[in-house]
Amino acid sequence: MKQDYAQTITWHKKAADQGFANGQYNLGVMYARGHGVKQDYAQAVAWYKKAAAQGFVAAQYNLGVAYANGEGVQRDYAQALIWFKKVADQGYADAQYNLGMAYINGNGVKQDYAQALVWFKKAADQGHADAQYSLGAMYVNGNGVKQDYVQAVAWFRKAAAQGDAEAQSNLGVMYENGHGVKQDVVQAKDWYAQACDNGLQDGCDNYKRLN
Repeated sequence: MKQDYAQTITWHKKAADQGFANGQYNLGVMYARGHGVKQDYAQAVAWYKKAAAQGFVAAQYNLGVAYANGEGVQRDYAQALIWFKKVADQGYADAQYNLGMAYINGNGVKQDYAQALVWFKKAADQGHADAQYSLGAMYVNGNGVKQDYVQAVAWFRKAAAQGDAEAQSNLGVMYENGHGVKQDVVQAKDWYAQACDNGLQDGCDNYKRLN
């Protein structure tokens, strides 16, 4: 059934104009996606701000994304972090992951692997696959923690179970080299094959190399 965006946006606009945060947020999303209206990131941000001011968490998160990407506003990593931190403190896993990435890359803050680890761990404990992969990478490289291949494998395994191709490929590397696990080329090939099936070229290349 084709969605009637025009009707949907009419209802969201009514709710938004009456001050309902949910309507303001949904209207922002429709402007951001161009559903029922011409795509307009500035309008999206304006509605997100109204909803965010009422404590609507998803709107606060989307504001952080807008500032991080420069969509509808001038790119401003410091502003993005303010919103991500506000949302992350409320337990929002995507925001916790984004804070971790900001600390890894030094975007809007001084690069700080220890802080990155803290935020990745919070998100990873909620099942956030990208955060689980990132934790694994930090343990492999010894960034912010003592290098620990066993811990790396544990986190890669969690992300891989959710279909994360990078994690699957890295498990292949760990099994091929005997890092954190007993060396096992058969297992390595299996993980490379799974990464390949999920669209990662490195997985395909490594699988072919071992055959």
